[in-house]
Amino acid sequence: MPGITVGVDGSDNAHHALIWAMKEAAQRNAPLTVLTVHETLASYWTGAPVKFAGDDELVQKAREAAQQAVAEVAKELGQDKPEVTVTAINGFAARALIEASADADLVVVGTRGGGGFPHLNLGAVSSQVVHHAKCPIVVVPYDR
Repeated sequence: MPGITVGVDGSDNAHHALIWAMKEAAQRNAPLTVLTVHETLASYWTGAPVKFAGDDELVQKAREAAQQAVAEVAKELGQDKPEVTVTAINGFAARALIEASADADLVVVGTRGGGGFPHLNLGAVSSQVVHHAKCPIVVVPYDR
């Protein structure tokens, strides 16, 4: 996924990261990949994502929500819209973003997602991506 990759999960922080990434992609005339992940469990034996009945529908819902978020931000940006691809998978967000960083020019994440520890300044996914990505990372802070 050359260009810019941004991780979205429906949170306000991810929305701010999406806005930043779409503006940056438009300025650089770079393709933008919006990556959303339906989180699942890891196999005890292999560590691979476990697929359950109904996961395909949940991945599709995540894709539709990400496409809707892209459409809303694109409307706000007006003329300056980058080429956007929305990708939705079943798996692990941090792993997917780290893997995407191998081919991306830049990965963008919000400071934190919708996890249960709101007092943390940096969420688990953004922390893992910052520490293990193979390209430059931008962590977009959420204005409080």
